[in-house]
Amino acid sequence: MSSEEMEVAETNHSENEDLNETEEMDEGDENGKSDAPKEVYLPAKQLEEGEELVCDKSVYVMYHQATTSSPCLSFDVIKDNLGDNRDTFPLTAYVVAGTQSPQAHTNNIIVMKLSNMHKTGKENDDDEEEDSDEEDEDEEKKPKMAGALIKHQGTVNRIRSTVYGEVVIAASWSELGKVNLWNLTTQLQAVDNDAKLVKYNKEQSNTVKPIYTFTGHQKEGFALDWCPTASGTLATGDCKRDIHIWKPGDNLTSWAVDQRPLVGHTDSVEDIQWSPNERSVLASCSVDKSIRIWDVRAAPNKACMLTADNAHESDVNVINWNKNEPFIVSGGDDGVLRVWDLRKFKDKTPLAIFKHHTAPIVSVEWHHTDAPVFASGGADNQIALWDLSVEKDAENSSEEVEGLPPQLLFIHQGQNDIKELHWHQQLPGVIISTAESGFNIFRTISV
Repeated sequence: MSSEEMEVAETNHSENEDLNETEEMDEGDENGKSDAPKEVYLPAKQLEEGEELVCDKSVYVMYHQATTSSPCLSFDVIKDNLGDNRDTFPLTAYVVAGTQSPQAHTNNIIVMKLSNMHKTGKENDDDEEEDSDEEDEDEEKKPKMAGALIKHQGTVNRIRSTVYGEVVIAASWSELGKVNLWNLTTQLQAVDNDAKLVKYNKEQSNTVKPIYTFTGHQKEGFALDWCPTASGTLATGDCKRDIHIWKPGDNLTSWAVDQRPLVGHTDSVEDIQWSPNERSVLASCSVDKSIRIWDVRAAPNKACMLTADNAHESDVNVINWNKNEPFIVSGGDDGVLRVWDLRKFKDKTPLAIFKHHTAPIVSVEWHHTDAPVFASGGADNQIALWDLSVEKDAENSSEEVEGLPPQLLFIHQGQNDIKELHWHQQLPGVIISTAESGFNIFRTISV
């Protein structure tokens, strides 16, 4: 897609480059008019010579793009104070992301404010307006992106945020084997004020230090999750096989990390998920092909309660715990999605299996309120939306697309090398995704 994308330029402090005051995001292209009939593209189809894909904006309620000067492997949506269930446009979202730069010393954490995000396309108006008026209106509707930088040692493998007390804290996994905690108060204040943002990025971004750093992991890692029911409790897993549990201390600079790792996995821990209901229970997945359920009240060598060995045919990359039902969804290098009913986890048989992605699954997440709905992202450059409540309809089978499961609601494409996706829990139906090619922020007509 052609665009006039603007970047959040990362500050190279040795050269004292500046960050632009307020950056703009691309709204995506308008559909070109053509007399040729539209044809729905399925990912498995080979394009013929001269064929090209065009985004059908009519299936999006909202669609925007944003880029940073270095791609981001991981990000998280920051819970804000603007209210829940916000569906009045324009929309605003706050995000914290970590970069993957070729030079380890030029990586940053970026606290972003994405604002003025309007619905996709133009609303119908019976009255004709002058071209100048239309241009002014288009300018007013351009989405905005502001970014405050924090210098980070090494690539940010994964980043997750939480609200502890009234403070937003982010935990970042560095490729250098360290896990850092960051107080984001100053950065969030900066992205809300243009003058403060310019001053911050010029004078402060290079001097920010983590409020706590753990160096006890013996290898770098990716697994990281804050407990939603025990404020300040964190779990981190590394590429050796170790999982460590963090407990908050008396203040923001004090955390107690159990030096004894949970015993069970035999290879790299790829993802961790705390139970949404039980403060001592978490799930993990690994390159050893297993999914494990833990109770951290027990001694580390006895904490593993349940195990599904060979949960996938190869590495289990990601898992996500349903917020409303006792289900976990997992995605692996085999490109397969499996849904597990924890009430029958001992049977080690998934509730459902979906083979749609043609490359490893890299991200998966349940919708926070619509229990049967989840989204998956793959290295095949697809984001798929699923609804488990949909069943095959024998009477209307002719309306179903051959080769696609009826539970598949929507396929989103247009990003290269997708890394991670998240539903925005305060903006109904909005998904944010990061890839080598940048960020997408969108809402489909399906959810």
